[in-house]
Amino acid sequence: MNIRIPFRLVAVTAATGLILTACGGSGGASQATRSPSSASGTAPTPSASATAPAPSATATGTPPGTQPPSPPAPSGDGRLGGFEGLQPLWPFATLDQARAWEREYRSGGHQPWHLDPAQTALSFTQGFLGFKDIDRVTTRSVSKSEARIGVGGSGPEAGATAAVIHLVRYGSGPNAPWEVVGTDDTTFTVTKPAYGSVVRSPVRAGGRITGVDETIHVQVHQPSSTSPLGSSCCVSAGGKDHPWSASVSFTGARDPVLTLVASTGGHVAEVERFAVTALRTR
Repeated sequence: MNIRIPFRLVAVTAATGLILTACGGSGGASQATRSPSSASGTAPTPSASATAPAPSATATGTPPGTQPPSPPAPSGDGRLGGFEGLQPLWPFATLDQARAWEREYRSGGHQPWHLDPAQTALSFTQGFLGFKDIDRVTTRSVSKSEARIGVGGSGPEAGATAAVIHLVRYGSGPNAPWEVVGTDDTTFTVTKPAYGSVVRSPVRAGGRITGVDETIHVQVHQPSSTSPLGSSCCVSAGGKDHPWSASVSFTGARDPVLTLVASTGGHVAEVERFAVTALRTR
């Protein structure tokens, strides 16, 4: 997915040590971070061998004894990361939802994973998109208001990046939560519909891919649903920078922003690469 806004952007869990490079490409690979042991609660210590169940699409609860930090000021900026044109894909559909979480966090430490971009990226990938085997952070680049988190699997291609998740802070202030806004794509892209387009069902998706004997699967998701709104499988593709396209029908859209995800795999894992774009219903 290529995010198209005025300046081109091509491209979860309390964490306090993720201040790295600002708003650029992916950072260097560091020790692999596994998925959160639960979509709520405290992130586990990064481990290359630890196994954790996938987070659910809807987070609940906080482990006993988890305490919030000193009360911060609430967010006051409705823009995502301070940038115009970005769309909120997950976990919050609206700024009001993000602010409601902030209030709950200040009062009782609710769901601290929202403050960790890496855990938010893994929860998005596993809990929301349903890619259970994409359970590691492969690269990271984090600034005050923007992050790019590479994610991948732990199978035969452990260490390979399946996608680079683009996240920004939803609102302003020290405890504005992280929000997924898209992916930075290279050898597998979603360019149609354009990022942020208003669509109706069915929607024609497309982009470009480099690979051999690829099988492309397209789905449409929304934050308030635990299952895809629509799915299309499969499109065969291959070659160098080769165009691909698929039509997918969907029903039950009620959130203002939808996520269209295209994935490919089948060589060594079910999902080896994926890309997402944002669609609007109104």
